[in-house]
Amino acid sequence: MAEPYAEQHSEPSPAPYRERASRLTGAVVWTRTAVPGDAAPVLPDGCMDLLWTEGRLFVAGPDTRAYASGTDGPGGARRYAGVRFFPGTAPSYLGVPAHELRDRRVDLADLWDGGEVRRLTERVDAAADPAVALEAVAMERAADAAAPDPRLRAVVAALSSGAAVAPTAEEVGWSERQLHRRALVAFGYGPKTLARVLRLQRALALVRGGAAAAEVAVVAGYADQAHLAREVKELAGAPLGVLLRR
Repeated sequence: MAEPYAEQHSEPSPAPYRERASRLTGAVVWTRTAVPGDAAPVLPDGCMDLLWTEGRLFVAGPDTRAYASGTDGPGGARRYAGVRFFPGTAPSYLGVPAHELRDRRVDLADLWDGGEVRRLTERVDAAADPAVALEAVAMERAADAAAPDPRLRAVVAALSSGAAVAPTAEEVGWSERQLHRRALVAFGYGPKTLARVLRLQRALALVRGGAAAAEVAVVAGYADQAHLAREVKELAGAPLGVLLRR
């Protein structure tokens, strides 16, 4: 079953974008075709992605600001596939702390054995459905890795509901300092930044559902509508109205 949180990530785009629940618990598999001139923004959501495009496997680290995706060079359309991991789970599977990848796109060969990555890239390139092949790579990696700490999921749930950092730390049995240290490894940034990112996603989901901005500000936990506007512009890189028109 798809995570409700994961459904909030996709951005309307002039290029086809599709996603589905992954067989890997807590992940989604997505595909997109980017065309020249297309620069659909990817908004911060606390997630990390394992990505494929023709001849390349790479990882998208956790974002603290909008990332302008698009084609990587001249020519026609370019296909992408990705496995998006629920917040806090990717570092266990990928074997790298999230903060080392914050606001970065990194070739998988820089993280894993180069020969292995070449074989995996050829395997996904040759697949009839690269998304399915990429999902299989993620599942195989997850099967050989230690399971993510379940307390991280509790942290995401608490912060997503609007809980403050101190009671969240207490709920999972950590001090605030421990929570901050573990959050850097698991999410790429501290719990306060994670809370801002999750609140942004919550607000955008409400707006897309038809709620007025003033109502969204109250329900999502902003001080007022002006606070909502500032946070959206800072994290998403554009005013709320512009995001909705995209």
